[in-house]
Amino acid sequence: MSRYTEAAEACLRSEAQALLDLIPQLDDGFDRAVGLILECSGKLIITGVGKSGHIGAKIAATMSSTGTPSFFMPALDAFHGDLGVVREDDVVLAISNSGQTDELLRFIPLLRQRGIPVIGMSGNPSSLLAKYSDAHLNVAVSREADPNGLAPTSSTTATLAMGDALACALVEARHFCPEDFARNHPGGSLGRRLLTTAADVMRSEDLPVVVPETSLPQVVGRMSEGRLGLAVVVTAGRRVAGIITDGDIRRAMERLRADFFDATAADIMSAAPQCVTPESKVADIQELLYRRKIHAVLVTGAAGELLGIVDNFALEL
Repeated sequence: MSRYTEAAEACLRSEAQALLDLIPQLDDGFDRAVGLILECSGKLIITGVGKSGHIGAKIAATMSSTGTPSFFMPALDAFHGDLGVVREDDVVLAISNSGQTDELLRFIPLLRQRGIPVIGMSGNPSSLLAKYSDAHLNVAVSREADPNGLAPTSSTTATLAMGDALACALVEARHFCPEDFARNHPGGSLGRRLLTTAADVMRSEDLPVVVPETSLPQVVGRMSEGRLGLAVVVTAGRRVAGIITDGDIRRAMERLRADFFDATAADIMSAAPQCVTPESKVADIQELLYRRKIHAVLVTGAAGELLGIVDNFALEL
């Protein structure tokens, strides 16, 4: 191991230990902070200066995506007009590793005068920030992870982790579920899987459809044209009667041998294919395909009529 990887390992171990050391620092202040945010009918406004500000911006993004409307406001901007966005029904989370940052402390009295609850997050439970906060989150670390013990490393990691812990507690309290998360992430893969429906991705044109009387050689030809590895057997009104897959064809050839060419779709079709509605979520369809070890499902209407087909390729969002 080189001295560089040794330094990297030491850094990671130090930061990992800093996170573990946060656990015994969780106290009633954490519960009060959660309560203040839950009771808030407005927004959670997060503020900080320097590195604490960078961490605060990330925490604000996490909060907003997990059900707590939030945004980051640099403490200095509060003195130049941005204080106007803060309302009496908001809560402010103020972050400072020392708890003594002058620019932040000058901001606190303005909030208290307006009766706005303040949650302080610092590495010093005896700081002025802790003293004048309605709830305080202790993110103290024994030392920074850099070789000189000076650069904000373990302290910023601890602050970020405490923000995540607060967000997770709020997720639990709000019963925030994956569907809620997806509504806040419509552009992400999770959002697409949880919000996209079968109607959005199904193939609905030139479907490989046959009737029960179709001969098996014709079925094979229709399957080849459809390029989905299956054929759907329908009756009047395109009501689904069954499905034939490549596997069904192979098994029929082995079983029927010379009689294969005289058989019809009705002789070998599976009469209970997996069907979903147009409103079925893509995430549920993926789980169904995996559980049943199949590669496609049929999309049917209220009367059992074939509307489309969704296969694995259509689900590659």
